Amino acid sequence: MAGLLLRVKSKMAIFAHRKARGSLDGEYGSVFRGRSLDFDDLRTYVPGDEVRDIDWKASARHGSPLIKRYVAVRRQTLILLTDTGRNMAAVSRSGDTKRDIAVMALGVMGYLAHRHGDAVGLVSGDSAATRTVPAKAGEAHLERLLRVVNDAAGPAAAPSRLEDQLDHVVRTVKGRNLLFVVADELAAAPEMSRLLRRLRAQHEILWLTVRDADLVPPDSGGDSADANFYSVADSTFLPAQLAQSPAVRAAYAQAVAERDAGRKAMLAQAGITEGEVEGSRDVVAALFTLLERHRRAG
Repeated sequence: MAGLLLRVKSKMAIFAHRKARGSLDGEYGSVFRGRSLDFDDLRTYVPGDEVRDIDWKASARHGSPLIKRYVAVRRQTLILLTDTGRNMAAVSRSGDTKRDIAVMALGVMGYLAHRHGDAVGLVSGDSAATRTVPAKAGEAHLERLLRVVNDAAGPAAAPSRLEDQLDHVVRTVKGRNLLFVVADELAAAPEMSRLLRRLRAQHEILWLTVRDADLVPPDSGGDSADANFYSVADSTFLPAQLAQSPAVRAAYAQAVAERDAGRKAMLAQAGITEGEVEGSRDVVAALFTLLERHRRAG
């Protein structure tokens, strides 16, 4: 089996062909405000860059705008946090499993940290147990982290309960770190809100939500064999005929909208930037948008 990190790097290489790799690196490097920075090099300006970062003298010599890039003198620790309960065995909006999307997102963020010389740790688990891997540097370590997530998440896992993993970080992780959370479409809840406020008071937090599959896939064409669904959380079965009902679909859409609104309000109140992703192919672009949004929010 090919290494999980190798798949991540291949996906990032494709993205680099779109001339955005430097921008992605730059967005990651800007997450921790207040770090001491040393000048590194220059790169071409792209829309969305801060005007104050333009090197006007170098731009005049070059004939087009150039941006100053910096490297952090003080390194940071990135903690990857994800649900590996059975919810992550569900199918996403793109048709990929949520586990595969989570592994890709964690891998991209972890590899960005590796390129910046930052240590990477992992907190993952379900309602039965929380697993931690202390932060270290290096590609072999990052491969190990991805393997832990990949092997743990599946239909046989215990039910998901991300509150347990967040509470573990509150109780055990010291210092100020960058916390990157990959999660299911969670509903807002008082306990979750309390944990997020406590975490945000100490850590810089980025949150990526993996979107659920549609109730009825747009390309199912009404084929009842393709439209049957069941919940990975409790194995509840939804017959195709019921799923195709306009009333059921309208109620489902309303419930999703209300849940999304509640989650977004909860994260916003805690000062946490959220991004969304529908499939593995969208991970790099989704992370770029998330990092850029976080920088602008700061």
